[in-house]
Amino acid sequence: MKKILMVLTSVSEIEETGEKTGYNVAEAAHPWKVFKDSGHFVDFASIKGGQPPQDTVDKDDPIQVAFTQDETTRAGLYNTARIDVVDPEQYDGVYLVGGHGTMWDFPDNEGLQKLVGSIYDSGGLVGAVCHGPAGLVNVELKNGLRLVEGRTVAAFTNDEEVAVGKEKIVPFLLQDKLVEQGATHEAAENFEEKVVVDERLVTGQNPASAGGVAKEMEKLFAEAIHQEKAAEQHDSEDLRAAHDAKKSSSHKKREGH
Repeated sequence: MKKILMVLTSVSEIEETGEKTGYNVAEAAHPWKVFKDSGHFVDFASIKGGQPPQDTVDKDDPIQVAFTQDETTRAGLYNTARIDVVDPEQYDGVYLVGGHGTMWDFPDNEGLQKLVGSIYDSGGLVGAVCHGPAGLVNVELKNGLRLVEGRTVAAFTNDEEVAVGKEKIVPFLLQDKLVEQGATHEAAENFEEKVVVDERLVTGQNPASAGGVAKEMEKLFAEAIHQEKAAEQHDSEDLRAAHDAKKSSSHKKREGH
């Protein structure tokens, strides 16, 4: 069973404005359902640990309602692990949930950078949606390159930031920052679904893209499982062939004797 870590912001207010924020519930709930329906185990972590702040729940969205009412999920969110004590070796993938707060506590967090880099370096998947790709900023891999360098990504766009009136409030424009770090940014129209897959990095533009990011991650997991099974089958056949050859050789020796 594949194990996935969902990472959430610990920021509850947008600086200077006092406006309440937290992790975007839709961006957590829809991927959670995809992962859960695929039989994967989902853990939660946040930058500071404990109970992360939650943005508004859309009561008309049954998936968000199910997410907030699921007992296992509620228990996991009640006391999340602090990101810098999480063991990356425990996870096959990490998914960075968006919400405006991530713009303040994701980019400069060394624990998050190390975790994302370690999971990718070990062959795991990295997914992020909307403002979640702020957690990809400054992530370096073992080869010395930034994770996003030379890659194609999607994230909350400059135009979308203007549309929600926060272009002058956020510490930087995420689209611009990713491009500065060497990424190619692809965008759909404002608030339309857009998911980009680049090797084992899967990114989405906005809340409408969250479920799509998880589905693409699932496709990659399925491919990896298929490859693992094929390798196991090949090893089993080799072992059987070696066993048969040894048996045949032993039989011939007995006949010669």
